[in-house]
This record gives sequence, structure tokens and C-alpha cells, in this order.
Amino acid sequence: MTMRLYDSATREVRDFVPREPGRVGIYLCGATVQGAPHIGHLRSAIAFDILLRWLRRNGEDVTLVRNVTDIDDKILTKSADAGVPWWAWAHRFEREFNRAYETLGVTPPTYEPRATGHVTEMVELIALLVDRGHAYVGDEGNVYFDVRSWGKYGELTRQLLENLSTVEEEASDKRDPRDFALWKATKDTDPDGASWPTPWGRGRPGWHVECSAMARKYLGESFDIHGGGIDLRFPHHENEQAQSQAAGWGFTNLWMHNAWVTVGGEKMSKSLGNSLTVDAVLERGEPVVLRYALAAVHYRSTLEFSDSSLDESGAAWERISGFVQRAVELVGALTPAEVAGVEVPDAFAAAMNDDLNVSAALAVVHEQVTGGNNALAAGDEAQVRAAQGRVRAMLDVFGLDPLAQPWAGAQAADGGAEQALGVLVQAVLAERVQARAEKDWARADALRDRLTAAGIVVEDSPGGARWSVKGGTGGR
Repeated sequence: MTMRLYDSATREVRDFVPREPGRVGIYLCGATVQGAPHIGHLRSAIAFDILLRWLRRNGEDVTLVRNVTDIDDKILTKSADAGVPWWAWAHRFEREFNRAYETLGVTPPTYEPRATGHVTEMVELIALLVDRGHAYVGDEGNVYFDVRSWGKYGELTRQLLENLSTVEEEASDKRDPRDFALWKATKDTDPDGASWPTPWGRGRPGWHVECSAMARKYLGESFDIHGGGIDLRFPHHENEQAQSQAAGWGFTNLWMHNAWVTVGGEKMSKSLGNSLTVDAVLERGEPVVLRYALAAVHYRSTLEFSDSSLDESGAAWERISGFVQRAVELVGALTPAEVAGVEVPDAFAAAMNDDLNVSAALAVVHEQVTGGNNALAAGDEAQVRAAQGRVRAMLDVFGLDPLAQPWAGAQAADGGAEQALGVLVQAVLAERVQARAEKDWARADALRDRLTAAGIVVEDSPGGARWSVKGGTGGR
């Protein structure tokens, strides 16, 4: 079955055919490390992580490049306000982003280049654009892209040049106010070390040029997919495409953009004061539940986030992981190699090939969980084992297999505490069994209520009572 993806450039869903059979190159705009990661950043990372996992499950050799913008006007301003060297400020938040990616189970990219490590490639690109007549040198050593020199400017976002207004700071040395900076001359206020020598004078790169230079270095002059948040379409991606194609490169064959996360109907942003950092959200919910919440909405649909999002996702995750736990108790756990070899249901594959229709794909997961639970009730071990394989294979595409890292690792790390908790819970459950045997229903209910108040969910079954921590898994 051919995979179909929505191309933001053509605004249509079309067949995805890699440039080179069996190999896919993806460039994903990563973080500008000016501050702590919020869930909007992670929504993009998880959306493209699902794409990566699905392509790899289908046998594609995927190279994923996710850049780090570690020099930028905002980084310089915020670090100066804090009295911290700009490079130390950037490094601090780069580490916070990496910790957030790891906590939420995002697959590491093949390459994660920093802007400051690729100034040579940027200077080479700028020189090429100057030579080809698409860039010019300003008064102070600034270098600008000449938007009027490129007749296709505005093609990605379908805007006419005459209707566009400048989105950068005004500068007297621009030929046109809509021209954008490729290189910025050093200012008196710039900190030490925040500039590099070039044929046009000391300075630092503009925002847009870094991605074109790094995409070419790691993926070549033409590659398959360029991704990022929808807020990057203009001007960042429009400018990337213009300068890359003006340099004579084919650039990307397909554009993918994920939609915003909104809070109270407003786009998340630090300026609005409604930005939810990953750390703050994880104080109210488990990492795996947050990942489920961010993964369960189609990447092109706006995700309205609230505490109820975590509650709903927690309930769904508890149902799914609970089945996997019970299946393992009955038939044992399939190995990662066995899960990798399981063929996912046709309906799941069809949904994922339909522009990553995660809602329809998750519906198939829940259908399989229902069938697995029925097999558990019937004691059909063969069907339970088969259902475990299918469910975990599908969850693996979402990065949600409860027996894979980092979720299995988190369970192992908590093993000692869970064992101690299990002893205490089993003691209360034993008292409850005794109370029920004596038909002391009031005491039995009181014991169950005590466990519920402590966040312990008790489920009665023909095989005896099972317990779990709300939002997690437990045992008999």
C-alpha cells in the first residue's frame, strides 16, 4: 500500500515516493534553545517521531536531521539579561530539550547539528548566492537575500511579493524592506565570541541560512521531506526554500507542518504567558500519558490542551497498558525482536498510510485490546499471545509500547518501591477477602475505599482481585 502525505506546498495529499528507493531523508526544524521546552515543541518532535517509526517499520532506511539553533537574537538578549555567557545559556537549554525528548521517548535523530558548528557551510552558501546575483552586501557588512531576484519567492505560502510586508527589523542598507538577512554584521552590543570572520566582515548568521546549509551537508542538495511547526512556514521555510533553490539546489520534495497546541483557544507562546513547560506538565501527569496526549491528535489538527487532556489520555493508557500487563502475566512477554516481526492489522496500516491518521489507527489498537481482553476472559492463551503481539507492534509505532524503553526502564527503576507497595496492598486485599468471606460488606467496602483514596485501583475478576496504581500498572 502506497503511503500518502499532505504536502504543505501543493496543499494536497499525494503519494510519497522516496527519491531513492528504500532510503528517506528528513530535515526537521528543531529548537532555538532560548528557554525551557514546552509541550508545543514536543508535539512537533513526537509527530515526526511517529513518521520516523512508521517508515522504519515499513523497511525504509531513514536519515533524520534535527537542527539546534544555538545562536540567535533572543539567545543573546536573554543571556545578557541573566548575566550568563550566551553559549552557556544555549547549552543549558539544549540539555533541557534533550532531557525532555528522552523523557517522552522521542527517538534520537541521526544527526543533530548546531548552527555554530556550521558557519563555514553558511558562508559558502552566502558566497554562492552573491555570485549568482541573488544576494548583496549592505553598508555594514550585512548580507541580504534579494527577494526580487527570485521570481518564485512566496511560492510555498502562496503569497504575492507585492502583498508582503517586512517581517524583519528595518535597515537602511536594504534594497527592499522585504529582503532578509543572510549575514548580520557585528554590533557594539554583541558579546565576545558571538561573531565569525567572513569576506564581508565579522558577524553572525541570519536565522534562515543555517537550515539550508545544514540540510545540504547531511542530506544533499535534494531530499525527501522537510518538517516543522506550521508557524515556521513564513517567513522561515519560505526563505529557506528561496535561498536553497536560488543556489541551484532542488531542496525538499515535500513539506510537512504540524499544527499548534492551544490553551484556552490561544496559541501557546511565551508572550501570551500561557506556555506550558514540559517539567510543569509532568508535575501533573506521567511522561507516557503526556506522550499519548500529544500523539493521539492528527499532526495537522490543532491540539487544545488542558488538564482533562491528561485525564482522558491517562484512562486510555491505563486500559491499553493494563491489557498488556495481564497478557504478560498469562503467556509471558514477547521479545522486542518478536514484536518487530509482527504484522500490524491491515486497518492500522491503512490509517497510518493515510497521512498518518492516528485517530483511526488508535481505534484499531483499542479494538485489538477489546479482543485481547475477551481472549483473557476465555483463557485462550494462543489468542492472548497473538493480541499482545499486534497491540505492542502498533503501540511501538506510537512510541508507546509499555515494555519498551523508556517506559520499561521507568518501571524497572521503580521496582523496589513497587514491590514494597505490593506487599502493603496485598495485605489490605487479604483483609478485604476475609471481610467478604464473613459477609462484612461494610468493612470490605471501607478497605476498598481506603485503597482508592490512596490512588490504588482495584478490579475484581474471576481469578481474584487485581490492583494498579492510577495511571500505571500493578499486579495480583
